[in-house]
Amino acid sequence: MQDNNSRRARERAVLDAIEQASDALLDETAAALHANFPGYTGVYIYLLEGETLVLGPYRGRPTEHTRIPIGAGICGRAARVKETVTVDDVNADAEYIACSLETRSEIVVPILRGDRVLGEIDIDSDVPTAFTANDRKFLEEVAQRIAAKLRQSSRLT
Repeated sequence: MQDNNSRRARERAVLDAIEQASDALLDETAAALHANFPGYTGVYIYLLEGETLVLGPYRGRPTEHTRIPIGAGICGRAARVKETVTVDDVNADAEYIACSLETRSEIVVPILRGDRVLGEIDIDSDVPTAFTANDRKFLEEVAQRIAAKLRQSSRLT
């Protein structure tokens, strides 16, 4: 039960960071996710520009994948299907575009306004099968809050 309480505290820290963020919303979100969840070895936030996902703020390992067309890789798949995509073993997924040899699993959560993709949260882990149903639920809430904050600040309208 202590681990559940600890997880809830870490989740609350991230959600609080989103609520308090202003112009640096995406950067502060990436920082809070990376700081509060050590298993999230790479936290990348992409914004959709036309038919291309463009890397914005991130924490963790640098990536050479700064522009990803819709439909390419796991990120492109999540934007295309407009749903969270979890990959337990990136080496077993033919669509995976390698960012790091250490990455073993990935979760990509679209940031949606209605059925419109604004961007996405892409998280890598060096642990196979790292992402649970709790991670998915939490990250989908993070994405919803980001979408709401972007709407309030009239960014990406």
